[in-house]
Amino acid sequence: MISAATLDAFRAIAGPKGLIEDRDLIAPWLEDWRGKYHGEAAAILMPRTTAEVAAMVRTANDLGVPLVPQGGNTSMVGGATPPVDGSALILSTRAMNHIRSIDIAANLAICEAGVILSNLHEAAEKAGRRFPLSLGAKGSATIGGLISTNAGGTQVLRHGTMRALVEGIEAVLPDGAIHNGIAALKKDNRGYDLKQLLIGAEGTIGIVTAASLRLAPAIADRAVAWVGVTDPEQALALLRHMEAQVGPVVEGFEVMAADTLRFVLDVIPGTRQPIETVTPWNALIEIDLDAAADGPGAHDRMEAALAAAFERGLVVDAAIAANEAQAEQFWRMRESASEAERSQGPALQFDVSVPIALMPRFMVEAAAACEARFPGATASSFGHLGDGNVHYHVRAPQGEGPGRGADWIATTGAEATRFVNDLVVSMGGSISAEHGIGQMKIDEFARLTAPAQLNAVRAIKRALDPHGLFNPGKLVPLASAS
Repeated sequence: MISAATLDAFRAIAGPKGLIEDRDLIAPWLEDWRGKYHGEAAAILMPRTTAEVAAMVRTANDLGVPLVPQGGNTSMVGGATPPVDGSALILSTRAMNHIRSIDIAANLAICEAGVILSNLHEAAEKAGRRFPLSLGAKGSATIGGLISTNAGGTQVLRHGTMRALVEGIEAVLPDGAIHNGIAALKKDNRGYDLKQLLIGAEGTIGIVTAASLRLAPAIADRAVAWVGVTDPEQALALLRHMEAQVGPVVEGFEVMAADTLRFVLDVIPGTRQPIETVTPWNALIEIDLDAAADGPGAHDRMEAALAAAFERGLVVDAAIAANEAQAEQFWRMRESASEAERSQGPALQFDVSVPIALMPRFMVEAAAACEARFPGATASSFGHLGDGNVHYHVRAPQGEGPGRGADWIATTGAEATRFVNDLVVSMGGSISAEHGIGQMKIDEFARLTAPAQLNAVRAIKRALDPHGLFNPGKLVPLASAS
């Protein structure tokens, strides 16, 4: 689909190192992180500067070549996988990996799109600050991808999603123009906010090349606890109790069903039961204090709050990490939940949100409804109860033969997906809390989204990318023929 002359036109912009044609080097970037989607591309474009990105986009416009922006390729919904027909080129931002500056006084970092999240964490730490967003893929996920998917992670409860942490954006728009909005302005009333449009747009209306990011004070003291509870309702009551007891320093509040914890303990080396009592549900709580915090330390605050929770009947059993190593062990169990779930065999994986007050009900009722509707399947959830977002898995019936395992996913997966998504929407929720739409959820997005929102999404795409060359087949559903 892509001619040699076309590749030469792109090669002329960035030189031989700016265009990769080696099939062995391209292959790992042709499928998504889950191995669910596979595409084809004649080459990977590797610009090193924003000017090179702009030149490549202009060339793509001239030649009618679609581009698939790609960072760390950690999308959970096939959002960075090229089309199967080989009609598009991958435009990777991985070579744009400089942290341009860290301003301690302003608590700002200016990073290029290809900066890996863990590298930003390290740089901020050396400067006595931190970037308060973390997730399991921090060793490969890039800043541009995190912005383009409005990533969440485990610290949203206190610091918000990526949208709350981005102060300014530099990006290349589909016509090749450079949007220089990287200045961190607290007030800017010049009409539509392109920054907010680009965040979460999955590369469909612009390629993020750099951003100004908000930093937070370094953690001076923290306490991490693993708590056993009877059900999600009790977990939510415990969260509200902790917030009332210690204030806005609750950094993380994660929940995990007993079966998911059992999977972690079975398959993740070095993990062990955190508390003596095996409880139906578990909560992982973190309290963080910076150097300016007055009063008791984090451990004392956690201990006092949990003691009061015991008196109120909000806790079955609890353990406060005795040191940093144990705190990391607690978090490792939470961060290994997805890996442990995958080890159990084929499953449908959902990233959903509902109003926080309704989340406990959803976690229990959705699991029961799925298991009743699809005999042999099992369901449970884990995730960020504090911000109303859980990762909900429906595991295929185990065993061999028709109607089991992968066969169940192939024959029943679409029906089960619609069933779960309908439950989410019936509670006023979203079928995509933090992973995006990509290509995996595009049909369900079209089915379940109100016409006003769908029409607006399509209109924005048409206005900014009239030729449909930016990340085709992702996020934006095609309008129906009718």
